[in-house]
Amino acid sequence: MNPHDTAKRPGAHLVAEEFGVEDPWALSDDHPPRHPLHLVGRMVAEAACDVDELHGELTRAAQSAIELLEPFGRGDSVGLRGWDGILRTTGPQIELLGARRSAAFEQLTQAVSTYHRLLPESGAASASKAPHQSLGLAPEQASVRDDDWAIAGGRQLAALEAVEAGSLRFHQSAVYGHTWLSDGDGNRPKVLAETAERLLADGLLEKDTSTSLYRPGQLLSLTPQGEQALQVSRATTPRVSAALSRSFPASGPGSSGSEPAHASPAGTTAKPSRSR
Repeated sequence: MNPHDTAKRPGAHLVAEEFGVEDPWALSDDHPPRHPLHLVGRMVAEAACDVDELHGELTRAAQSAIELLEPFGRGDSVGLRGWDGILRTTGPQIELLGARRSAAFEQLTQAVSTYHRLLPESGAASASKAPHQSLGLAPEQASVRDDDWAIAGGRQLAALEAVEAGSLRFHQSAVYGHTWLSDGDGNRPKVLAETAERLLADGLLEKDTSTSLYRPGQLLSLTPQGEQALQVSRATTPRVSAALSRSFPASGPGSSGSEPAHASPAGTTAKPSRSR
């Protein structure tokens, strides 16, 4: 269970959801100085702190504006004649803080994505091999992309099998714009949102756009191309599929419903929160 309230510490909440750590600084502390994961881990933690600090300032400014407007809500505006420009200071401040918080959150999501790419199972070598291996293509037929890490290490097969099992939904935050997935019980699976985004871009998945992207989310399903890719992946990587089935029992016959255990560093040791 996430220890952070998204209404109070959205930055720390996002980091906990992505990496399973209570303290964002654990992402850097668990690696030696000058190690890439240490450096990028600090970037993630600092960005999370910026988001939380700006969120707090924005919340306080909004509460101040509410207090200023409260007499109008009670119908007491008669006694406030001549009080022009009530939000002359608070209004622009709220707009500025909102813009700064959005920029900070964008920086946080970029740092989180970079950290994912640097994880051992997301190395450049495996990422460059994954596309043609999983689809049965020759190396010269596959081009390397910046987001190849999202489908490397069995992530594509696990995501396709999870969608085949059903009830996997794609969500996007209306406030912060970050994306995530949920299963039929509303829990977050071990399938990465970046994996689903890559498969959507490749035409292997499609979303049910008849429902809201924010709530309850859009149900994911396989396209004909996705069904073909799933069969090819199963045929070419039987050991991976068998391992996934053993590690993550499916909700229905012949489906996995989860990512490989190494797809999310949820086992990272959590440390008590501390101020920096």
